[in-house]
Amino acid sequence: MSEVLRIFLDTIADLANQSGLAQLLQSGGWKNLVMILISFVFMYFAIAKGFEPLLLLPISFGMLLTNLPLTEMYHPELFDGYEDEMGNHLIDFGRVLKYGGLLDILYIGVKAGLYPPLIFLGIGAMTDFGPLIAAPRSFILGAAAQAGIFLTFVGAALFGFNAAESGAIAIIGGADGPTAIYVSTRLLGPDSSISTGTIALAAYTYMALVPFIQRPIMRLLTTKKERSVVMDQLRTVSKTEKMIFPIAVTIIIALLVPSAASLVGMLMLGNILKESGCCDRLVKTAQNELMNIITIFLGVSVGATATADKIMNKEFALVIALGVIAFSIGTAFGVIFGKIMYVFTKGKINPLIGSAGVSAVPMAARVSQKVGQEENATNYLLMHAMGPNVAGVIGSAVAAGVLLSII
Repeated sequence: MSEVLRIFLDTIADLANQSGLAQLLQSGGWKNLVMILISFVFMYFAIAKGFEPLLLLPISFGMLLTNLPLTEMYHPELFDGYEDEMGNHLIDFGRVLKYGGLLDILYIGVKAGLYPPLIFLGIGAMTDFGPLIAAPRSFILGAAAQAGIFLTFVGAALFGFNAAESGAIAIIGGADGPTAIYVSTRLLGPDSSISTGTIALAAYTYMALVPFIQRPIMRLLTTKKERSVVMDQLRTVSKTEKMIFPIAVTIIIALLVPSAASLVGMLMLGNILKESGCCDRLVKTAQNELMNIITIFLGVSVGATATADKIMNKEFALVIALGVIAFSIGTAFGVIFGKIMYVFTKGKINPLIGSAGVSAVPMAARVSQKVGQEENATNYLLMHAMGPNVAGVIGSAVAAGVLLSII
C-alpha cells in the first residue's frame, strides 16, 4: 500500500512540476505575472471605461493567453523566417501551419498583410465621403495632420531606433490602428527591439484617449473667436460624385504610391459597394460579419506578440512617449492649417475641424464638435469635421505607403 501511495504522490509531484503554475513560480516567471497583470489593466480600460473595446479587449486577452506558461499557442521563433538572395525577409508559412499553435495560425493573417486591408473594407462600407467631396479643402487638413508621422520618424531615429523601427513608431501618429499594425508587420523583423503588439497597444491606447489629448491642444492653439465660428452648411453631393470619387482616388493613389494600394483600394471598394445601392448583402457582410470576425482574429493574434521581452524594456516606454508626441504633433498641425484657412477665407473656416485630420473616425470629429459647442451652443461642426476626418484615413494610408516605399 505504501508503494502505491508513493507512486501516487510522485505522479502528483510530477504533474505539479510540469504545470504552468510551477513555471510562474520559477525564476523569471515574475515577468509573465507582470504581463498578465498588465493585460488585466487593459481589459479594465476596455470593459469599464469603454476605451476602444472592440479591439482593446481581444488584444488584452491575447496578451493573457501568450503569457500563460506552457499553453503552446504562440511561437515567435516560427516567424523568424529567412532571407532570400535579394535580402528580403521571408516566412515559411507552411512550417507555421505544421508546427504552430492556434495564435500562430491566426497571426499568419497579420504577417501576410491580410487583416488590415479587410478592416479597411469594412471601414469603407461604413464611411460617408460626402463631407469630403463637398469640401475638397478637407484634403489639406487631412494631409497636414500626418505631419506627426514624419516628424516622429526623425525623432525616433534620434533616440537610436533603426529606420524600420522608427517607421513603425511614427505611424502611431496617424491614429489608425489597422494601418499601424499593417506597417509594423511589414517593417519589424525578428531582431527588432519592439513588436507589432507594442505598436498596437500604443496606437489603440491613444485612439481611446483622443478627447483627453486633443482638447487642450485645440484650446491652446485657437482663440475664443476662432472656436466660435459657425460654418456654412455643406452642399448636397450627388450619387454620381460618390461613384466617381472612390474610383478616382484608387487610381490616383495606386499610381502615385503603389505601396498604399491595398489599404486604400479596400477602403474604396467598401465605399463604392455602399454607395452603389445595389450590393446590400455585401455591404452588410462587410460592415458586420466580416468586420467582426477579422477584428477578433486581428486583436487576439496581435495581442499574442506582446510578450514580456518585447514590453518590459525601455524601448516600450520610448514607444509610448513617442506615440503621444506623434499624435499631438498631428493634432497641432491640423489646427494650425485650420487657422491658416481661417485667415485666407476671412473667418469662414473654424480651425477646430483641422484637429479631426487624424484618422480616429469618428471620435476626432466629435471632439471638434464638442469643443466648438463649448464656445457657441448653436455651432454644429460635426459634418464639417468629418471631411478632414475621412481625409485623414486616406492620408494615413498614403503615409504608410510612403514609409514602406522609402524604408
